[in-house]
Amino acid sequence: MIENLHGALRRANRLIALILGVALLLTVAFILVDVVLRKFGLGSLGGSDEISGYVMAAVASWGLACGLVERAHVRIDLIRQKLARPSRALMDIFAMIVTNGVVLLIAWQCWPVLQKTLERGSHANTPLETPLWIPQGIWFSGWLWFALTATGLSLIGIAYLAHGRRAEFEAALGIGSEIEE
Repeated sequence: MIENLHGALRRANRLIALILGVALLLTVAFILVDVVLRKFGLGSLGGSDEISGYVMAAVASWGLACGLVERAHVRIDLIRQKLARPSRALMDIFAMIVTNGVVLLIAWQCWPVLQKTLERGSHANTPLETPLWIPQGIWFSGWLWFALTATGLSLIGIAYLAHGRRAEFEAALGIGSEIEE
C-alpha cells in the first residue's frame, strides 16, 4: 500500500512536470513570436510579459512538489554523511517533516491573497485586465499540491521507518551524497 501511494505521487508529479514543460515551451514560443513581430514592425501580440509572469509563478509553485518527489531539492549533507544509517534516516525524516510544516504554513498564508482577490473581483492593472483569481488560483493550487505531496511523503517516510524498511525509505526520502554518486 505504501508503495502504491508513493508510486501514485511520483506518476502524478511526472505528469505535472510534463504539463509544466509544455506550458514553458508555449510561453517561450509566444514571447519569441511577440519579439519577432515587434522587431519587424508588425505590431505586437501584447501581454507576453504579463502572461510569462503568470506562467513562471505557476511553474514555480507546481514544480516544487515535482522536485520534492524526485529528491531534487538541495540539502547540505556535511553532517549527515558522517552519521550512521539510523541517524541519517532520522535526519531525513526530520528534514521532510520540517519541509512539510513550512509548506503547509506557506499554503495557509497563500489563501488570504486569493480570498481578497475573489472578494474584491480584482483585475490586473494592465491592458489585458486579467481577472487575478485565475493566475492566483493556479498559483495557490500549486502550493496546495506541494503541501499535499510533502504530507504524503512525510507519512510514507514514517511508515517505512515504522516497518523497518530502510532501503525503501532511503529511495523515497534519502539523498545521495557526493561520495555515493
